Amino acid sequence: MSGGGELIVQGALDPDLGPPAGEAPLPRRQGRRRSLWAESFGRLIRIPAASISIAMLVFMLLFSFLGPLLTGYTGDEINLRIANHVPTMDHGLGTDAYGRDVLTRLMLAGRISLTIGVASMVLSLILGAILGIVAGYYGGVVDTVIMRAADLLMSIPGLPLLIVLAAVLSELKVTPDSRIYVVMLLLSLIGWPSLARLIRGQVLSLREAPYMRAAEVLGLSAASRQFRHLLPNVMPLLIVVATLSTASGILSESALSFLGLGVVPPNASWGNMISAANNLIDFQQHWWLWVPPGVALLITIAAINVLGDRLRDVFDPRMRK
Repeated sequence: MSGGGELIVQGALDPDLGPPAGEAPLPRRQGRRRSLWAESFGRLIRIPAASISIAMLVFMLLFSFLGPLLTGYTGDEINLRIANHVPTMDHGLGTDAYGRDVLTRLMLAGRISLTIGVASMVLSLILGAILGIVAGYYGGVVDTVIMRAADLLMSIPGLPLLIVLAAVLSELKVTPDSRIYVVMLLLSLIGWPSLARLIRGQVLSLREAPYMRAAEVLGLSAASRQFRHLLPNVMPLLIVVATLSTASGILSESALSFLGLGVVPPNASWGNMISAANNLIDFQQHWWLWVPPGVALLITIAAINVLGDRLRDVFDPRMRK
């Protein structure tokens, strides 16, 4: 009797003997399920346009941030004997009016333009997300004040407003290095209202969701409900908007710099390098001064916009097949 009992116990525990008669088999251990972010990234890289855009952006980042270390020039060496020289083996993209290596300055300009675009996007993203969540969650007077401020800024065309503010900076004799940081702040100032309105709309549709009511019943603080439960659910929208805002920031900075109101010499940006096309002689005879920064700007903006569109396709359930 005891021996039979031992056999039954061994049969229940030994996987080779299988489960006891009359009992359902034990469920097999499944592999670890991928997270939503991993699945989304997997879908993204399987889209050819997104993969090409990511590769182009990685190349531009390496070109701008690591490239200057490999050219052998600093971008500030003045050598008037080779001013406006055509591209050669020593100077792959020729030299400018001061004999400086255009390739090195193109890389340094990309470093500044990309940094301004990303930094202004981060600042506007933080400000817009916080104000949008607060406005949508609390409503009432708080919502009215924040949204009216956003409407006021959005009612003024962005580029003319930037030109006026940048012209004021020029009159205040702000140093070239300080202007870089001021341009970041100006771009973030005009970038947060549209973002705040988008986030507010999302929060208005999510704040009455069952999980938000459950969080309130559990006694979680308002800050916890907003930034630990609402914010993660609007994160896909933030990622898409942030990507497109980066492209907008780079374009706005280039436009200001082209007009001489953004990044100013001796600092280089793609915008103030393209300003060489303002000169008829440079435009006709010295193509290497303005064509490369124009191509770099075109590639970067196109890659960012395509990537932003594909991110929207991945994160928006309505766009999935």
